[in-house]
Amino acid sequence: MTHLNRRGFALSALALTTLSACGNGIGGNGAATIDARVDTTLNFMYNTYPGTRDLASKASGMLVMPVVTEAGFGLGGSYGRGALRIGDTTVDYYSAAAGSAGLQIGAQQFSSVLFFMTQEALVDFRRANGWAAGADIEYALNDTGETLRAETTTSLSPVIAVVFAQAGFRAGATIEGTKYTRIIP
Repeated sequence: MTHLNRRGFALSALALTTLSACGNGIGGNGAATIDARVDTTLNFMYNTYPGTRDLASKASGMLVMPVVTEAGFGLGGSYGRGALRIGDTTVDYYSAAAGSAGLQIGAQQFSSVLFFMTQEALVDFRRANGWAAGADIEYALNDTGETLRAETTTSLSPVIAVVFAQAGFRAGATIEGTKYTRIIP
């Protein structure tokens, strides 16, 4: 007869929780889940910020990250999975990961879409073996609560980032320093 003590029970519960949270999609419907979340995210963005439809129509491609989770207490990090769309077709799946250190506390979730405004920017992204978002990204900001717009100068940038739907208790959301890596869901 096996006797479980509190430590054994706690370790078993932790292991089961960790394994169930991994959800790597092997043998599952990972791609279908990501695609459904991308569709929902795009519908929300277009309905909430109608100006993004214009960006989408001009973009060579879009990387949609439906949910990025970011947390930190001294050390921090973020992670999310999404899809690269060219037109209405998903062509690849990506993960987004970042780490940080410094004075920080809190957690949040947000959605982001990278609009590749030139064919060259899209090709560079797809050819890279892990692409890092840097200072060359322009942000289209939600300046009035209801409308999100990109100025004429911003829309001439090769990559435009739209970050929206923040929820949580951490100040600000940025994708600078985030590394995007192609995955097989």
